[in-house]
Amino acid sequence: MAMKVEILQDKLALGKRAAGAGASALRQALAEKSAASVIVATGASQFEMIDALIQERGIEWSRVTIFHLDEYVGLPPDHPAGFRNYLQKRLLAHLPMPKDFVAIDGTAASIADEITRLNTLIGMHDIDVCFAGIGENCHLAFNDPPADFETRSPYILVQLDEACRRQQWSEGWFSTPDDVPRRAITMSVQQIAKSGKIILSVPDRRKAAAVKAAIEGAMTKEMPASFLQTHTDCTIYLDPPSASLLRHAPRGWP
Repeated sequence: MAMKVEILQDKLALGKRAAGAGASALRQALAEKSAASVIVATGASQFEMIDALIQERGIEWSRVTIFHLDEYVGLPPDHPAGFRNYLQKRLLAHLPMPKDFVAIDGTAASIADEITRLNTLIGMHDIDVCFAGIGENCHLAFNDPPADFETRSPYILVQLDEACRRQQWSEGWFSTPDDVPRRAITMSVQQIAKSGKIILSVPDRRKAAAVKAAIEGAMTKEMPASFLQTHTDCTIYLDPPSASLLRHAPRGWP
């Protein structure tokens, strides 16, 4: 098996194509059963996809449960870099009320209890679509290298590596590198891979080495996103800069 690859002419086209593919899968799921579930990622790589997703029509969001991939530990809920805050402002504020939004509480008094709560809730759902990205260090969600490919726990507590923390700062989410939290709750690699359809939106030249490793490299814990080479329905959407190190221009090159 291998990831399917599409290269679009720019980030706007990338976002529209990724959102359209996910929306189509959600509409199909809702046509076949009473409810659907979706995972929505955050970060700069998802801006265009989310902007396009909220424009999609024919999705009965009142029958959709939304999960998110990860959240910093200890960051206030209203912090501009918080992922709950991101999804509330960029996604939920522009949609009809979903059936449920399962938010990760990184400020919970007991992180262990919060993870138990999340694991119980997601265990009640089959995920139809997962929107995600890839980090500069090839992380998947906050599964930094070397990632845990074995754990079956849906959500886990992780330590963020320095490359990941520096990326969050360089994207403008934090004033200094030291402001980036050192721990996060993240959906595990195995849980992400349980999703029926996985859509990766990965623009920008700074992601090119990670893209090459994820698509053309060996499956290794040092390149966590490479695990998705094993998935039966995973498509990675790229722009020319993020695809610039690939050996071959796959179908979809503009």
